[in-house]
Amino acid sequence: MATKEDKYIEAIGRRKTSVARVRLTPAKSISIVVNEKEFETYFPTVALQKSIKDVFADSGDKFTVTAKLNGGGISSQAEALRHGIARALVESSHDLRGKLKTKGYLKRDPRAKERRKFGLKKARKAPQWSKR
Repeated sequence: MATKEDKYIEAIGRRKTSVARVRLTPAKSISIVVNEKEFETYFPTVALQKSIKDVFADSGDKFTVTAKLNGGGISSQAEALRHGIARALVESSHDLRGKLKTKGYLKRDPRAKERRKFGLKKARKAPQWSKR
């Protein structure tokens, strides 16, 4: 955990209903702790791990990432974490902004579930209609 003497960069990442509060602390190697668990145990699939680690590909710096995640499912939490890390990296080094922006890591994905309307079964699915 980061102490008060350590300098850290804080950012918030979001996706659907997931929120990730991220702290980046300069370190000798990259290590990620999510909700006080190891990164590999919190995100068990390789695809989710790779999507998060891709953010660090352009930065030569090493960081310790401490994140608090809540809301949503595991996939949207991974994307929220990636968004938060990308925002914190831009705060640490403005040179990374162009690279991260072209990859789409700085954009909050606005897609969310559409609300259900009355008279319909789901957001757009209507009950079966018969002419006679």
